[in-house]
Amino acid sequence: MVAADEETGLPASLATAWGLRERPLKGPKPGLTLERIVDAAVRVAASDGIGAVSMGRVAKELGASAMSLYRYVGAKGELYILMQEAVMPEPPAGSPSADGWRAGLTRWARAQRAYFRANLWVLRIPVSGPPASPRSVEWMEYGIGALDGTGLDEGAKLGVVQLVGGYVRNSALLMSDLDAAMTASGSSPDEVLRRYHRTLTSLTDPDRHPAVTRLLESGALDPGTTEHSDEQDADFDFGLGCVLDGVEALIARPR
Repeated sequence: MVAADEETGLPASLATAWGLRERPLKGPKPGLTLERIVDAAVRVAASDGIGAVSMGRVAKELGASAMSLYRYVGAKGELYILMQEAVMPEPPAGSPSADGWRAGLTRWARAQRAYFRANLWVLRIPVSGPPASPRSVEWMEYGIGALDGTGLDEGAKLGVVQLVGGYVRNSALLMSDLDAAMTASGSSPDEVLRRYHRTLTSLTDPDRHPAVTRLLESGALDPGTTEHSDEQDADFDFGLGCVLDGVEALIARPR
């Protein structure tokens, strides 16, 4: 079993990712490396979902024993973090606050959403702690850095980054669930929306549900003329704008 790094308290596998420990040259099976273990785990998650990832399944993919993996990674939770690190791209290029905090956080949010949508299995990994891998800290640095010059104290900056990041994650998770449900039903987005419109119309009435009735009559739930992905982008940008409007009010508040 690998030991934790004494100085940082990080598991040895994460200390290795930071370059703080030498990588084992060989495992019990010649050629077994931390990189190969992580790559195999990512392939399993991408094809069968995060629930399919186990030490036994990854070892089988590599033609090794499950116990041999523990020389490189101490637990499945560590493996999850390393898998995210492997597929997480770099943050947007350039200074995060060069053209203002709002533009910087918008780039940050959209780039995170693109990362989630390209790796939906990441959304199913339980959040086990604050960012501790090299790439995740780079993303935290960009988000906090976007708020330079706003006058917010460091605690408030962190709170804003958590707020925006939570919105991005929840939005991506919701869209993932809806897309999965539509795929499972074999229905198109327009068909699902029409069916929902009919269901609500049959179940509600103006006296008991005046707000829902106004919504139905407004046409806001009618199938749109744009592609489903374009509608999702518009919905995301609308919600992000509302969140950032709140941040703007916070920045403008006298302190």
